[in-house]
This record gives sequence, C-alpha cells and structure tokens, in this order.
Amino acid sequence: MAFEGLTEKLNQAFRKLNSKGKLNEQDVKTAMREVRMALLEADVNYLVVKDFVKKVSERCIGQEILSSLTPGQQVIKVVNEELTALMGGANARLSHSSNPPTVYMLCGLQGAGKTTMAGKLGGLIKRTENKKPLLVACDVYRPAAIRQLQVVGETVGVDVFEKGQINPVDIARQAIEYARYYGRDPVILDTAGRLHIDEKLMQELRDVRDAVHPQEILLVVDAMTGQDAVNVSETFNKNLGLDGVILTKLDGDSRGGAAISVKAVTGKPIKFSGTGEKLTDIEPFHPDRMASRILGMGDVLSLIEKAQEAVDEKAAGNLVDKARKGTFTLEDYLDQIGQFKKMGSVKDLLGMIPGLSGKINEDDIDEEKIGKAQKKNEAIILSMTRMERRNPDILNASRKRRIAAGSGTTVQEVNLLLKQYEQARQMMKQMMGTRRKGRLRLPFGLK
Repeated sequence: MAFEGLTEKLNQAFRKLNSKGKLNEQDVKTAMREVRMALLEADVNYLVVKDFVKKVSERCIGQEILSSLTPGQQVIKVVNEELTALMGGANARLSHSSNPPTVYMLCGLQGAGKTTMAGKLGGLIKRTENKKPLLVACDVYRPAAIRQLQVVGETVGVDVFEKGQINPVDIARQAIEYARYYGRDPVILDTAGRLHIDEKLMQELRDVRDAVHPQEILLVVDAMTGQDAVNVSETFNKNLGLDGVILTKLDGDSRGGAAISVKAVTGKPIKFSGTGEKLTDIEPFHPDRMASRILGMGDVLSLIEKAQEAVDEKAAGNLVDKARKGTFTLEDYLDQIGQFKKMGSVKDLLGMIPGLSGKINEDDIDEEKIGKAQKKNEAIILSMTRMERRNPDILNASRKRRIAAGSGTTVQEVNLLLKQYEQARQMMKQMMGTRRKGRLRLPFGLK
C-alpha cells in the first residue's frame, strides 16, 4: 500500500509528541530527527529532506507551538502544511489549447507504464470531460507496442491512430490532421521509450515536440523506482522542457520518495497517479490529500469522489426509496456488490478512512479472497429465480439446495449470504430511522 512504511514511522514520531502535555525545543528537535530518518528511508531526496526539516523546525520552535494546549497536534498540522507545499500545494490540472485539438505528449523510459497510462488518461478524459480523445501510436520500436495501445484503447472506448513503423514525426503530424478532420480532442501521443536515457531517444522526442508543438509534455515515471524516478524527471526536463509528471504504480510504492521529491527537484507538478492495474485506476494528484494519507489522516474527499463515480445517482435515489419503504431486495444487494467492486482496491479504500490509514496490516486483507467471495455471492443470487430474489422469505431448504447446486456452492454459503443481506437490510433501515430524526445526511445530495 502506498506510503505504508513512511506513514508508520511518522506516526511513531508523532505519538511521542502527543503523549507530552507541553513541548520544549529539545522535544521538537528529537521528533524532527525521526522525521528526517523516516523521509530518507522513504528514498526522498537528501536536499529536499534537509530543507523540509529546516522549515518545519523553524515553525515548530516558535512560541505558537510551544505554548499550545495540544502541541503534538500543532506539529502534525505544520508537517501536513509543509508536505502539501512540498508536493505542489494544489492539484495541477491539464491545460487546453484554444485551437483544438489539444495535444498531450507522453514520454518516459521503457517499463514505466506509458502505453497503459495513455489509455488510462484517455479513458479518464472521456468519462469526466465528455470528450473524444485520440490515442496515437508513436512507439514504432518496441515489439507489439502498437497492438498493446489498440487493446488498451478498445478497452476504454477510445480510438487509436497508427501508421505502422514509419517515422514517428510523420505519424504525429498525420494524427493531428486526422483529429481535426474527425473531431477528436485531445490527441495523446504514446512515444517510444528506452531502457535508459540516450541522445538518440531525446533527439527523436525533440523532433516530435518541434513538429506538433504539444500543449503539454508529460513524463511518465515508475514511482517504485524512488530516487531514480526523480533523476529521470530531472534529465527529461532539461532535455525536453516538461509540463508535468505522471506517477505510475503508486499503489505499490510503500516508501513514497518519488511523490514527495519530484516537484521540489524539477519544479514540475505531479498531475496524475496510477493507483492500480485496472484501466480506471488513475487519479488527479492532490498534494493536500496525499499529505493527509502520508500522515495517516485519511482522504475523505477522494473516497467520496470514488463513490460518486461508482454509484449511479438515480440508482442511489431508488435505493433510498426502497430503504425507506422496506423493499430492499437481493437484486438491490447484487447491485451494491457491483458498485463496491467499481470503487477499486479494498486496501486503498480503507486507507482513505481517517483513523485507519497507516494502521492497516496488509496481511489481514486478502484482495483475492474478497474478490472470490464477491463472485460467489453474485453466483448465488443469480442462481435464484426472480421471485426468490425479490422475496427471500420463501427460500426453504429444498430451494437453498437447488441454488447451491446451481451456483457451485454449499447450503451453508447460501445461508451466509442471506445473513449478510439481512444485516445490510437492517442497517439501511436503521439509517433511515436515524435520518428521520435529523441526525444523518445522505450522500450525493439525495433527499
């Protein structure tokens, strides 16, 4: 899970501060020593760590902190603010050309996940901005790169432009003409990578840049490479002039050094992060939310956004009506299983909940086991007749045996599902009762 190691070490340092009624200068220095070690172990750039600790120490040793009734919390507040500033302060959005199509050029080393990220970015723009992006296959060297982009594009429902293995500069030019003629916007160029940086690669990328004048040049880097990702960002920025960075595999980076260092070293913001293997696992990078996650404070806003994206508002409204009338059925329960699956990794969702972030033992959460349980429950419900799904009370022993046989499960597993469904139904009933007393506000603006 992202930042797991760093979060735990920072929490240990802050727990010692919270146990003290008042802080003195030595307490702050001791805590900052632990923060420095935690950041260095997380593979954060040394100069970045040095400057960060200096800024935090200067603010924390002021009278405002030392005289506070909750000095430990004040220190955490300062660290949170400085971490947010270090990573860019605010979400850096993509800019758009006043003369469409807008061109985004993705570059990076081989293995960073550039082609997959091109598809993720195209899919995100299509879903959230209601546009018609065009993916362009400018990687003419890597075996099967063009086919990979076609598969990714087909999966996310975005067109792919390819002209085989001709000059990438010509492909980029023709793609933009195609986009103008057929009304595709934006154009996302998937350029060639290398196993390491070389002048031939850089010259080709400069040629593409000079030929099509992209609105933004975005570097795709693997977050799990830590300080190497920062060094790659610095080199590409000097050679090409970057507008932003996209971090892939952030979900697998338990240290977090790249996310914290990139902006400070290159001056270029992180615009997006890849948070999983699915083509929907891409998020705009919000420094303030990321700082909260790193400090174990959760990320409620991102959790809400994931829920809003996964849950159809009309369907949610119907669910509220059913809960109010007591007509919540197994068909509705099946819909809820599907919506929960759309929200992504259980570990990531739990990490966004304040109080749980940084305290979750990954070994206690078996994603594969959860996925199998969800599929099993779906199979059980789909093995029922429509009448049984809408009226579970009629499920007697013989019906349960038939359902178990049809779903490849046991009667005990059918009974377990029915118990879970009943608990969910009772919970919704209690929520509606609480709401009538004015103590609960429903999500997504529902009344």
